[in-house]
Amino acid sequence: MPLRMSPDTFDELVVQALESLPDEIREKLDNVAIMVEDYPTRAQLRAGGVGRGMLLFGLYEGVPLTGRTSGYNMVMPDRITLFREPILMACRSLDEVRRTIAHTVLHEIAHHFGISDARLREIGAY
Repeated sequence: MPLRMSPDTFDELVVQALESLPDEIREKLDNVAIMVEDYPTRAQLRAGGVGRGMLLFGLYEGVPLTGRTSGYNMVMPDRITLFREPILMACRSLDEVRRTIAHTVLHEIAHHFGISDARLREIGAY
């Protein structure tokens, strides 16, 4: 049975995860919005490479800082979306939700900075 938590409580945990980031990381976030949705869409599941029976906790959609050129302007913000229900389905306690949110936020911010899943695996951050 999934852990139950109000959307407001979940959102507050996301805010806490963002506030706990070192200043040098927060200062370098550029044109990125952090969102919370209940579930990923089919398109987001495809974009995240998630197969049947797997859960997607978060997704970065946008142009990483390393891919931006001088022509990058007047664009909608990149999006980092955390998916509430998959995270709650996978966690058994408030502390586990807190850790999963913090890890997911860091993971998706790494993509914003241009760090691939392969590189995250290499450095043991997966």
